[in-house]
Amino acid sequence: MAQVYLGLGSNIERERYITAGLDALAQRFGELQVSPVYDSAAVGFEGQPFLNLVLALNTDLPVGELARTLRHIEIEHGRPPNAPRFSPRQLDIDILTYDDQVGMIEGVELPRGEILENAFVLRPLADLAPAGVHPVAKRTYRELWADYDQSSQEIVAVAFSWRGRTL
Repeated sequence: MAQVYLGLGSNIERERYITAGLDALAQRFGELQVSPVYDSAAVGFEGQPFLNLVLALNTDLPVGELARTLRHIEIEHGRPPNAPRFSPRQLDIDILTYDDQVGMIEGVELPRGEILENAFVLRPLADLAPAGVHPVAKRTYRELWADYDQSSQEIVAVAFSWRGRTL
């Protein structure tokens, strides 16, 4: 089984689609470890703010099949199949890491570059797996977040409940 970290985000009916995404992922993959949820501005386009979080799961699916499964979940929850990269979305699910794999694997960039670029990815990842080590930078997510220019992208933790627990 591979340990996978996923980024989950929404800026259309945010609470509804984050909850639906978590439910669909839990139904498909079982137990999820989930970070706190953050509110952040859209990056790369003008749009409503996003809710973002990171989750961990274990899977025996290979990278390409996992990517197709996640895409199917996005489409089931209203994401147009041909939506441009920088656009509003009901549900966005990105593979951040897949074990310690590095490179372009079955069409998926691993680890995802956004880990080191965007606060809305790095901060919840550092919350969820502070001692986890980035497979390329060879530093912990806690260290990477501590050295990140935290004034460059404003993110705010928000109270969010899923399945009776506050994230």
